[in-house]
Amino acid sequence: IEGYATLLQKKNLSDEKRQEYTKKILHNTKRLSTLTSNILLLSRLENQEIGIQKEHFCLDEQIREILLLLEDKWTEKELDLEIDLDAADYYGNKDLLAHVWQNILSNAIRFAPSNGVIRIVLRKETDASENNYFKVSIADNGIGMNKEVIKRIFEKFYQGDSSRSSQGNGLGLALANRIVVLHHGIITVSSKEGKGSTFTVTLPLQV
Repeated sequence: IEGYATLLQKKNLSDEKRQEYTKKILHNTKRLSTLTSNILLLSRLENQEIGIQKEHFCLDEQIREILLLLEDKWTEKELDLEIDLDAADYYGNKDLLAHVWQNILSNAIRFAPSNGVIRIVLRKETDASENNYFKVSIADNGIGMNKEVIKRIFEKFYQGDSSRSSQGNGLGLALANRIVVLHHGIITVSSKEGKGSTFTVTLPLQV
């Protein structure tokens, strides 16, 4: 930001260069703002000692809203969305869970190939102990991850694909993981290089 602001002070700068430098400043300002917000939120959630505020809301509708929010990104890549969502009345923190879906879906869109496929499934299931839970899986057919990346994917500031580091800050999945844990849930990932990745979030209905 400082470097491009300095360049803008040059005399006889063309309009084309001025627009280019301004665009880069705005882009990096947004990245810095997102990074700061994520650091503050993650710090607060990591030190959360009391229960988070919860409310009843429609989980499947929330996921659809996030997809609409990201419409420009998946239409630009001409992705095929396969959406299969059960009706889901959930009791949790709506704002925090929105971070989870937005991060996972943004990653799926980012790493899916043009004309690729993203599949989003939401199911209500029951385990062997007759505990009810919602399971959300988000799968893409993108570049996938190796075992080392999978092992570290939820670490703070870790970015498995250094060639795309300019598109993120390595905090999104760490934040998503913490939010799911605060809901007494689990987030897991399965992936193969060149075959895509599937993130699965399991949220118990009663805690």
